[in-house]
Amino acid sequence: MSMILGMLPSVLMIVAPILITAIGGMICEKSGVVNIALEGLMAIGACTTAAAHVLMEMAGVPHTLSLFLALFMGLVVGGLFSIIHAVAAINFNADQTISGTGINLLSTGVTIFASQILFNADRTKEFMMGMQTDALGIYPTAYIAVAVVILSWFLLYKLPFGMHLRACGEHPGAAESVGINVKKMRYFAVLSSGVLAGLAGGCVVLTQTIQYTSNTINGRGFIALAAVSFGRWNPLGVTGAAFLFGTAQAFAIIANNVPALKVLPSEVFNILPYVVTLVALVLFSGKNYAPSAAGQPYEKGAS
Repeated sequence: MSMILGMLPSVLMIVAPILITAIGGMICEKSGVVNIALEGLMAIGACTTAAAHVLMEMAGVPHTLSLFLALFMGLVVGGLFSIIHAVAAINFNADQTISGTGINLLSTGVTIFASQILFNADRTKEFMMGMQTDALGIYPTAYIAVAVVILSWFLLYKLPFGMHLRACGEHPGAAESVGINVKKMRYFAVLSSGVLAGLAGGCVVLTQTIQYTSNTINGRGFIALAAVSFGRWNPLGVTGAAFLFGTAQAFAIIANNVPALKVLPSEVFNILPYVVTLVALVLFSGKNYAPSAAGQPYEKGAS
């Protein structure tokens, strides 16, 4: 029991960015737009946050203010990059999978290029460890994640706006017939996913590392995407899925430091989160709970 309690802060630290990103992906898909660019958007947010934090430290900006501004810049740039996906998927009716894949590929080049311009390297400079834990050893990112889950649930299920957004993902033609602007709703959803993914990327670099590199995100965006499906596009289900996958990641890190487990190669534990993700999806994704119109382009006036 003491070992489990001791793992809790690490689990929450790792779960928080995955959960924040997954909620953004869920909102996006609820509107009818599939966003597999979550990995790339997290990377963009992480690079922006790390670079801004480093530069503000060098400029002598107070640490707390630097953290806040860096995190804010990460979510803003994540939102701006998601506009690419929104324009391609909503305005041009492009294949949403190809559009998202393009952003994932673009993010690698953009982040390395930006780091080369700013720091003459393929990574940011090291920076002072960002956020501090509270008396319980928990990072503020855990509380941010809880707030995001509660707000998303309230938005989607307690406000007329949320009902309109969900209608756009189930039957956009019917939504349009009662005066709902489907394109505006989908734009809001895609931008929300970009903002939350950028925020989550910033949370990663301010709690789990002291430097941004091209492999900092290391598949967290794809795990978040899997959490959306495994959580059946429901805030509570997505939260449970994020905890499952995040716990697997935390255990993989902690297991490398447990003497009794060192008989196994470290690679066994490193692949554990991805194995758990794949097994969970294979076993529990038999019934399709996805919004009916998810991934389908929509033209105004079409049936």
